[in-house]
Amino acid sequence: MTAPITQDVLTIPRKLPDSGRLNIVGLTRDQLQQALIQAGTPERQARMRVGQIWQWVYHWGVRDFALMTNLAKDYRALLAERFEIALPEVVTRQVSADGTRKYLLRIAGGHEVEAVYIPEENRGTLCVSSQVGCTLTCSFCHTGTQKLVRNLTPAEIVGQVMLARDDLGEWPEPGQPKDETRLVSNVVLMGMGEPLYNFESVRDAMRVVMDNEGLSLSRRRITLSTSGVVPEIARTAEEIGCQLAVSFHATTDEVRDILVPINKRWNIQALLDALRDYPRLSNSERITFEYVMLDGVNDSDEDARRLIRLIRGIPAKINLIPFNEWPGAPYKRSSWERIEAFADIIYKAGYASPIRTPRGEDIMAACGQLKSATERGRKSRAQIAAEAGGEGASA
Repeated sequence: MTAPITQDVLTIPRKLPDSGRLNIVGLTRDQLQQALIQAGTPERQARMRVGQIWQWVYHWGVRDFALMTNLAKDYRALLAERFEIALPEVVTRQVSADGTRKYLLRIAGGHEVEAVYIPEENRGTLCVSSQVGCTLTCSFCHTGTQKLVRNLTPAEIVGQVMLARDDLGEWPEPGQPKDETRLVSNVVLMGMGEPLYNFESVRDAMRVVMDNEGLSLSRRRITLSTSGVVPEIARTAEEIGCQLAVSFHATTDEVRDILVPINKRWNIQALLDALRDYPRLSNSERITFEYVMLDGVNDSDEDARRLIRLIRGIPAKINLIPFNEWPGAPYKRSSWERIEAFADIIYKAGYASPIRTPRGEDIMAACGQLKSATERGRKSRAQIAAEAGGEGASA
């Protein structure tokens, strides 16, 4: 069965519950300013009010308008009547033996997504989702066995960052010395979904996250991972300007068509042509090529040499990812010796080739393993295995 490689937006339920109040989380500064004016804020004051509210919500982590003490009491009452500060609901929180934290989050409509926090010695990376499920049906990815339900809103994307800061106790406290240590120091759009199939929401969410008067993560600390939605790659450079990672995973169209079915629409050559322009457009340092190591599928010495030839001329590093197995997965992880031999060929050609240490495997939090618990619970192991087998595994 041919895997779907583009979303049919007409089939995605988008009606969200209406509380009668507008959620200000995820609104850009311009959107918030317009909303405040429409709610009765005098135009000449609106810009200043945006700055005040923005700092309360995104710097201090305040969720109650009544606590915004530099605003007049009647204005706080107006805000509480017309607006809300709403985040996804944390359903479960699991902590791995290695310190990785996985959050199952419930969003509007009762749908669920997962976010993962990975602590390291000198940084902490939060892996956020951009869609409920995924359209891409990449045959090695657990998320790809779950149908796309809908795109996340900017509020639901920004909300994942805010909830992680809640859990880590990272919001500053008024009157306390400023702690420069950032627990959530990096954000990667590598969770559930294809970010570039939800471009506007991802862009607006990242503008909020990058704003230096709030969450204040620089564009160099945000990495967007795409499977290769070629028409949106230049737009990502121009409108977001973050770092780019590409789920590459194969060195021939024949193999990539199976592993990453979007390749049938935009093949390796089309993807590489778009990537050659990206660092110039965004002033990014280099592109990360994500390459999952699958035993006997894409891990030969010839694959390594072919990969080097393909990416020649692109400022790049290659992240080698030992395959994270899941129940019914149709592939096996390459042996450690094979992965190291592959990495050595790439390294000797002058490219960084770090082997990603699998994190959070004991709580199914590793790369390619995310999937909402409700969806996982509905399917037997045999059903998942049947869906994942064969060419272009269908969601």
